[in-house]
Amino acid sequence: MGDPPALKRPKLEKDDYDSTNWPRPSSNGAASGAPPRDEDEDEDEDEDISEEAVVALVAHRERDVERCKVKLLHYQSLLDTAEMKLSEAQSRLARFRDRKPPPTQREPVQSTPPNQRDPKPSPPPPTQWEPKRPVPPNQRDLKPSLPPPPPPPEKKPPAPALQQAARPQLVIPGANSRPAPRPEPMPGLKKAAAPSSSSSLAPPERSRKEEKKPKRKIEPKEHQNLIPSVKKSSATVLKFQGGNLVSSQHKRKLRCLELCPANDQLVVTSALDGLVTLWQVEPRGPSVSFRGKTDCFSPKHRWPEDIAWHPDGETIFAVYTADNGDSQVSMTNLISGQRKVTFLPEKPHTKGIINNISFMPWSDACFVTGGSDHAVILWEEKDDSWKPKRVHKDFHSSAVMGVAGLQQKNIILSVGCDKRIVGFDLFAGRAEFKNLIDYKCMSVLANPCDFNLYMVQTGAPGRQLRLFDIRLRQTEVHAFGWKQESSESQSALINQSWSPDGWYVSSGSADPMIHIFDIRYHGQNPCQSVQAHHKRVFKAVWHQTSPYLTSISSDLNIGIHKYS
Repeated sequence: MGDPPALKRPKLEKDDYDSTNWPRPSSNGAASGAPPRDEDEDEDEDEDISEEAVVALVAHRERDVERCKVKLLHYQSLLDTAEMKLSEAQSRLARFRDRKPPPTQREPVQSTPPNQRDPKPSPPPPTQWEPKRPVPPNQRDLKPSLPPPPPPPEKKPPAPALQQAARPQLVIPGANSRPAPRPEPMPGLKKAAAPSSSSSLAPPERSRKEEKKPKRKIEPKEHQNLIPSVKKSSATVLKFQGGNLVSSQHKRKLRCLELCPANDQLVVTSALDGLVTLWQVEPRGPSVSFRGKTDCFSPKHRWPEDIAWHPDGETIFAVYTADNGDSQVSMTNLISGQRKVTFLPEKPHTKGIINNISFMPWSDACFVTGGSDHAVILWEEKDDSWKPKRVHKDFHSSAVMGVAGLQQKNIILSVGCDKRIVGFDLFAGRAEFKNLIDYKCMSVLANPCDFNLYMVQTGAPGRQLRLFDIRLRQTEVHAFGWKQESSESQSALINQSWSPDGWYVSSGSADPMIHIFDIRYHGQNPCQSVQAHHKRVFKAVWHQTSPYLTSISSDLNIGIHKYS
């Protein structure tokens, strides 16, 4: 009995032979991926050959998928470009229509409609397109005082030309000369704002420029004289009811924490991973919920060194570094859905890190930056752009670490590592006062209630916080601080915050504690310390309308603590 006939090789797809990794069949009919030709052949060898064929097929399919992805990206780019051009053309058409009056307006326009000209309606005259209605014999001899009722409108044949002539107030062209309606742009593109026909003939760009935001109105705060109570009584201890820790969703060390000035239920954090994250304070718990994050890395891949809210509460401003020609200031609208980062083109700082950014408490929206180049720069908004102006550069001999503004006067406070405190009067264009203390300065904060008080953070162990009065110049009103167990050095990343009533100061620490000071307390130690995190605390800020403290720490958590 002879051997059974060899099985036929199955047909492969044409595309399978296009790949160089797919083995083609040889001339004798053998192929690496062919099925077994004889039942007596070795099964192990057949399994190895089949596996190679499947691996080659998988590699071929993977290349097909990658090729289709590349084509998809290419055509998506073409689609985005085409949509953008379509939007521009639609905007041009809208402006052209607004400038050019409709051609039908040249025709004589009747002052009143025909149905309002005569008190007694008369039957409409016969037209070329409407045949005369037959009159019944019994109505031929009647007087035409009571005309027959007009025919129903649904039975009238369409008459575009005569309908245009009968309309007295014509705003748009007729049906014959009217172009096709503009299609709506694709989702994701900005719609061109076409002005109405009753408005002026200015283009949309000009109208947008004319719609400037009104000048910011700051609610006047009542000045409170807190000086007589400083160091005159015992401390008032707050009752904390525990706190909750929430993961910050940052992968690297946290750097900044800021509350929204218009809505203190919104909180932003920034870290060395370049992300700025928006949070919503939840009253239950209390806790914070994630609202979104934005990549705010600079063009040279630098994280934000410091951030600040615009007083309107919609935009976040961040500062970077002046080295390597990097962008120095960016602004990001976190409230809108786009969250686009815009980098300001001006670069007034000459070198080093920009350490601090602070908005001034004045009616005109402006902010001040201080950097390692010893300079203090004022940024003012002019013609929808931010323009920098150097305030001074020669008053500090080292890096400027903190800047702030006084509310009752246009005076900019600046402190630096050279142990100097400078108050510069913008109106006079000169330094109002200079003060030299015994330790380097890290930051400066103005009191929210007493406009004459401001606090300076220093690197002195046990006397980190110094309270000054603008009227006493070089005289120190009060000093207080704490002793750190984990480290003796004071980090510039640890910052302070004023309570809304101006009596309390909260500060982070190299220890996992939040220290709270009462300026009415005659002692220099904290009136209380709150166990808040597992590692060092950078900052703890007070909410303006809720009894909460929000803090950030090296443990990559955000803490929210309720007190009474």
